[in-house]
Amino acid sequence: MFCFLLFFFLIGLSIDYLYLDAFTARGPSVPIATVIALGLSATLAYTGYRQGSKLILSSVGAEPLDIQIPEHRELHNVVTEMALASGCRMPKVYVTYDPAPNAFATGRDQESAAICVTTGLLTLLGREETQGVVAHEMAHIKNNDTLVMLLISVLLGGVVLLSDWAQRSIFGARPLRRPSGQALLAIPALLLIVISPLISRLLAMAVSRQREYLADATAVEFTRNPRGLAMALEKIRDAGMPFQKATRGTAHLFFINPLRRRLDGSDGKLADLLSSHPPINRRIMLLYQMGALPRSAAQFGFEAIDVQGAR
Repeated sequence: MFCFLLFFFLIGLSIDYLYLDAFTARGPSVPIATVIALGLSATLAYTGYRQGSKLILSSVGAEPLDIQIPEHRELHNVVTEMALASGCRMPKVYVTYDPAPNAFATGRDQESAAICVTTGLLTLLGREETQGVVAHEMAHIKNNDTLVMLLISVLLGGVVLLSDWAQRSIFGARPLRRPSGQALLAIPALLLIVISPLISRLLAMAVSRQREYLADATAVEFTRNPRGLAMALEKIRDAGMPFQKATRGTAHLFFINPLRRRLDGSDGKLADLLSSHPPINRRIMLLYQMGALPRSAAQFGFEAIDVQGAR
């Protein structure tokens, strides 16, 4: 969170220096763009805290459950069971009509928490597997991941918008004449404006990857059934369907990466850097090892690891 706020501050300073001639005798005495950028970040953080979950649910077309539908009634029962197992309050439950199997949790706390499941997931998975997915999302609520990832989603969007506005201003603003020594400072300022959205997205994905491993482990504590979650991951992996309503700014909220890129199933430094979720095969392997089930690491293309140490 500190890094995201730092990006707002640095982009504001860059805009002041490049376009408003701040920090010179000719420029304003107050760094106007910096103050505006910090005000924007504070506004976005507050908006994300108060209304972020509603905005995200609306963006994916989430609708309340219809208990008259058998699949919806079963989902409600499963969520109730996992709420009791986790010791959390019963979250609001929504479905979004999309064939891609996926789910996510959102909300600033347990009182405002919500779980959204796609109709594709209800169609694809059995009750045991759906229970594993719901337990994973309840784990995010229990571990307060929903608040962190909710704020990161909103701030990431703010950094992207601020950077985009600054880049567009490059083409419309009159270039300022500066001494050669000061002109060199324009290069890192411009570079910061250009790369800040990328670095911000990498930060969001790094946070998401670690929380996904923890949510898998916590879900097993709730269900005492690592096999159900492992089988759910296998079926969703094999389905290979992207969730069309997701964006890069919200991808880290989902059970698996809704954009379904090749890196999702890869392992290595590049995949670790550019993926919002851990490799699906590694998650499956860890779950089978938790239950001491007869699946070897070689089947998934990984070396055997100490599950207790990974936990």
